[in-house]
Amino acid sequence: MADDNNKLVLPEPEEEEINTTWLVTSADMSLLLLCFFILLYSMSTLDTSKLSDTFSSVTKALKGKMDKVATSRVTREEAGVLIDQALMRRQIVESQRKVFAEVKTLQTTKGMEGLVSANFENGLISLRLSGDVLFAPGQAQLSPQGVAALTGLKDFLFRHPDQTVNIRGYTDDVKPVGSRYADNWELSSMRAVNVLRVLMQLGLEPKRLTATGLADMDPLYPNNTEENRARNRRVEIIMEKRVMGGQ
Repeated sequence: MADDNNKLVLPEPEEEEINTTWLVTSADMSLLLLCFFILLYSMSTLDTSKLSDTFSSVTKALKGKMDKVATSRVTREEAGVLIDQALMRRQIVESQRKVFAEVKTLQTTKGMEGLVSANFENGLISLRLSGDVLFAPGQAQLSPQGVAALTGLKDFLFRHPDQTVNIRGYTDDVKPVGSRYADNWELSSMRAVNVLRVLMQLGLEPKRLTATGLADMDPLYPNNTEENRARNRRVEIIMEKRVMGGQ
């Protein structure tokens, strides 16, 4: 019979600690998914009552779980702000689409045919004019044809006082020769500024206008042929809807 003093005593198993830190990540993920699907919903046909009902239902379903995790980094209030911003953004884009539709009429207006091309992306309307139409080679002073082209844009810009107008000057990659301007940065900047000045003289509010020279940055085509370089020499008028106070 074994001696009781020689018995092997095994340590009692320690109680396993339950790790609950995953709840924080799970709660964050659930709320982010909620925001994501509501943002997708907001981009579809807007129905305020349906959106409100959907958000209320999902929030109610998750409420008990969310209350258990006080450390969640994304709150329901923050989610509401994101939804409001998404709805406002959608309304701005839809409003800009209507303005962009008017550009087609502008492009067929007598005297403007072939002078203006346009693009619409992310709520921004871009009116593009050839630099060779607006300016003589290596010069920043507007030609008579350039002044006439800007005059043709005047009424369109006047009809939309809620739009900011950023004038961007672009050149090709060839350094100006026989010009008073040291490089393409200076040339493109002065071209943009002179377009701004003409628009001011035509009556546009100065506070709506900004000018930027971008030289040969962001070319439309590779600067490998004279035809492509001519396309890259341009002035773009970027229209963006201003969000007024209280809206």
